[in-house]
Amino acid sequence: MSELAVGLMSGTSLDGIDAALVEIGGETRVRLIEFLTQPFDPERRARVLHATAHGTARDLALLHVELGGALADAALAVLGRAGRTPRDLALVASHGQTVWHEPGRATLQLGSAAELAERLGAPVVSDFRSRDVAAGGQGAPLVSMADVMLFGHPAGGRALVNLGGMANVTWVPRREDVGGVVACDTGPGVAIVDTVTRMFAPDLPYDVDGRLARAGAPESSVVDDLLAAPFFAAPPPKSTGRETFGETYAVDLVDRVRARRPGATPADMVATAVALTVRAVALHLDRLAPAGTKADVLVSGGGARNPVMLEQLRRASRLPVRPFDEEFFDGDAKEAVAFAYLGWRTLRGLPGNVPGATGARGGRVLGVVTG
Repeated sequence: MSELAVGLMSGTSLDGIDAALVEIGGETRVRLIEFLTQPFDPERRARVLHATAHGTARDLALLHVELGGALADAALAVLGRAGRTPRDLALVASHGQTVWHEPGRATLQLGSAAELAERLGAPVVSDFRSRDVAAGGQGAPLVSMADVMLFGHPAGGRALVNLGGMANVTWVPRREDVGGVVACDTGPGVAIVDTVTRMFAPDLPYDVDGRLARAGAPESSVVDDLLAAPFFAAPPPKSTGRETFGETYAVDLVDRVRARRPGATPADMVATAVALTVRAVALHLDRLAPAGTKADVLVSGGGARNPVMLEQLRRASRLPVRPFDEEFFDGDAKEAVAFAYLGWRTLRGLPGNVPGATGARGGRVLGVVTG
């Protein structure tokens, strides 16, 4: 019997809240019904960034409730667009907003599940990452379970790349073959590109259509130096976040480019950030996908909408690269759909993590249920 669920995702890109209404008909059957994004205004984005770097207990507590309300608004909006009501829902699954992610030690996502439950009257599954961390895992990437069960190739290998705030890669040898999956974060996705863009063009939320990157020339020597950091050489499983690849890192990148190329333009800075993301993803694709495979690569997330980033990834990868949209549905919805699916698994007592992706000691039922 099929059930309706709303998946809610607010990622490290800080673009806003993604809300997906999905129909789930079993472990391998999910259909996207409706999707929307409710953008963060600059003030909310600034509050999240402040909470991540300097927030007091009061700041975090108030932001937790505020984001819970915003998540509820997004859920109601996607239901309204589909002509549905909360009474139609079997569950709501909310990833929340990450404000701290320290792999192997602790992870914290804000967005009060109690607020969601009060507003929607449906069971809410939240706090997905903590159980995996408690089991010795990285707490990320968690989309790997959806990648292998829903989006893997039925007859052969496939790599799924998400270019969100951080980028991650999941290698799926065959659909439903959980045991063969390996995955990891590869470093920054669009977080550094967006931050560098806003440093020079504060009115832009991101590099629209890759125009700045296309107008600039990357400083390859800076990218080489940055890729020499231990994170990029470390084997999977591994994950990261804005604690490493955040505002300070973006400032350092800009300072390095200026030192190497006096007179570098803002476009050159953005182009260098794009090159860093692309080369890091290509490096990990090369490591994770077996040599000689005829697998394809499906790319989703905000970076997939940047034509320059996608063009460069096609040139850098030994595997054919396509947008996720060409095979399934709107790639911007993929992570929200994945968390709706993870919430459905939680309510059935099914593991939501893939040990080969996160490094956990075994499969675990993820999340906390607020009725």
